[in-house]
Amino acid sequence: MYDVAIIGTGPAAVSAALNLKLHNKSIVWFGPSELSRKVEKSEKIANYPGVPMVTGPELNNMFHNQIDEMGIEIQDKMVTAITKTGKGYMVLGGNDIYDAKTVLLTIGAASAKGYPGEEELLGSGVSYCATCDGYLYKGKTIAVFCGDKRFEHEVEYLSELAEKVILFTPYKDCEIDLPNVVRGEKPMKEICGADRVERIRLTDNSEIPVDGVFILRNSVAPATLLRGLESDGAHIKVDRDMNTNKAGCFAAGDCTGRPYQIAKAVGEGNIAAHSIVEYLGELEKKQQEAKA
Repeated sequence: MYDVAIIGTGPAAVSAALNLKLHNKSIVWFGPSELSRKVEKSEKIANYPGVPMVTGPELNNMFHNQIDEMGIEIQDKMVTAITKTGKGYMVLGGNDIYDAKTVLLTIGAASAKGYPGEEELLGSGVSYCATCDGYLYKGKTIAVFCGDKRFEHEVEYLSELAEKVILFTPYKDCEIDLPNVVRGEKPMKEICGADRVERIRLTDNSEIPVDGVFILRNSVAPATLLRGLESDGAHIKVDRDMNTNKAGCFAAGDCTGRPYQIAKAVGEGNIAAHSIVEYLGELEKKQQEAKA
């Protein structure tokens, strides 16, 4: 069992991972290995202490170098579910399950709202993992929202199983060209069904019957990722020590609210790391007292 599972690879996660490593905590870290795309796309960053007028790529490269020097590995997997257990948390990363005593959410600000019906029908025709659930739709018709080109290989995998794939992307340069993959003529608006997925509704209010819907995004909505997690509007609700309402679950960075700045995210990642170290210390103390 790991001491900490970190979800996300932005500045808050980098800050927390470095500090936790210095405290000799075991870490399993999930997210894109290229780190933050928001940072990478920044032309100039003028408010980061000690590195004036640095470009996004330059700062990301500094982060990469520090991570490599510390010997910290990143699991380039998407986390689709986190479950509270008696000993900590169970994290589903890709097709694998990981156990950790604590969890740190650094999943960034929500870039898009979920579809109506998405959360209600999750597990009843709605899935976030192609390799986990694709086999359930062999020979069937499915709709797929691919939110990033990095997931196109998952669309191709689904096309090998399903009879027909109706594909929706928010970008134009999609490279998928397969006989059973058709592009949605209008954007998807809603996922419909009584007890399970029956159809999708498009923005022109036309409907298409489907057996399932796959949502391939860079992250899952916090409330869906961990059931019962409290939010403050679109953000995860935390206290000054970055604790969420779930014992042993912490959050830092843009997902906790404004300002959406790198310096703020790095500071919160630092605070979260120290809170986690303190939490783990208390946990170990309780375990020793229970054995005495």
